[in-house]
Amino acid sequence: MSRVYNFSAGPAVLPEEVLKEVADEMMDYNGTGMSVMEMSHRSAAFQEIIDTAEKDLRELMNIPDNYKVLFLQGGASQQFAMIPMNLMKNKVADYIVTGQWAKKAYQEAQKYGKANKIASSEDKTFSYIPDCSDLPISPDADYVYICENNTIYGTKFKELPNTKGKTLVADVSSCFLSEPVDVSKYGIIYGGVQKNIGPAGMVIVIIREDLITEDVLPGTPTMLTYKTHADAGSLYNTPNAYCIYVCGKVFKWLKKMGGLEEMKRRNEEKAKILYDFLDSSKLFHGTVVPKDRSLMNVPFVTGDKEMDAKFVTEAAKAGLVNLKGHRSVGGMRASIYNAMPKEGVEALVAFMKKFEEENA
Repeated sequence: MSRVYNFSAGPAVLPEEVLKEVADEMMDYNGTGMSVMEMSHRSAAFQEIIDTAEKDLRELMNIPDNYKVLFLQGGASQQFAMIPMNLMKNKVADYIVTGQWAKKAYQEAQKYGKANKIASSEDKTFSYIPDCSDLPISPDADYVYICENNTIYGTKFKELPNTKGKTLVADVSSCFLSEPVDVSKYGIIYGGVQKNIGPAGMVIVIIREDLITEDVLPGTPTMLTYKTHADAGSLYNTPNAYCIYVCGKVFKWLKKMGGLEEMKRRNEEKAKILYDFLDSSKLFHGTVVPKDRSLMNVPFVTGDKEMDAKFVTEAAKAGLVNLKGHRSVGGMRASIYNAMPKEGVEALVAFMKKFEEENA
């Protein structure tokens, strides 16, 4: 079986070069005579893996020295609780709800204090990003929360909200490392790695040091306190060692490719191929307001559920897999993360053209 073009939203496509390297080292990592999967997280060999991964990520993102990088388990969804537990000193937080994951984070925060929904795009099925230039930020808000790229709905914040001096917390799961970012604009920037970086089972949290304190909500578990993990260099307990190792390989690959400026260029080029076709097609159309379109996740529909289903089935036979949209919105979605080659997007568009001609 040859490799398919995998448009899954996550777990998602990984660079072939990285997969081959990982396969080569499966039985013997770097002369240790064992796989990283079998290695003690307390060993010198693993310490070097995690240190190098962090160093490369810091270089890629230009992470300032007063930010800690944490490799944690529980995925992005566990952060929905961990953030209010650690940051809600005044028991108030403001949420901008632009999709399913922001909505879940907002609902979770209500368990720990007063969570205010200060803007939302739910009125139009999350197909746009609301104007966030002058929001009713709560004077005593501990932070303002966004999900920067919406995997399900295919929208992206092109400008960060004006938080009026309040700490910005952002879930970047599906746009992580897709373009350069100014980390200093965030208090916390975090993401599950299974979309644009590595295998499932981990979240990377980049957190400003002043937000890491012992002053957390009463009853916060030790494992859900940022200080626990920051003080232990992400090795308080056994981490997802193999995932950290693969992520480290992806960071090296990104550096070799030319870093985040180059990834942004490539991602814009790939997305343009698909969006240009959608804008000219008579059968397919995108579902997002053009100015808010994501470079990573591209939802589209034909307007006919049966036609959508036929397209997904036939595309899979042609080696273009995981194009079915999220169950909450239907239609199709192509996730074109960093590791998706331009050829994959070109193959998708060629297939869509052919399908349109045959089904016009």
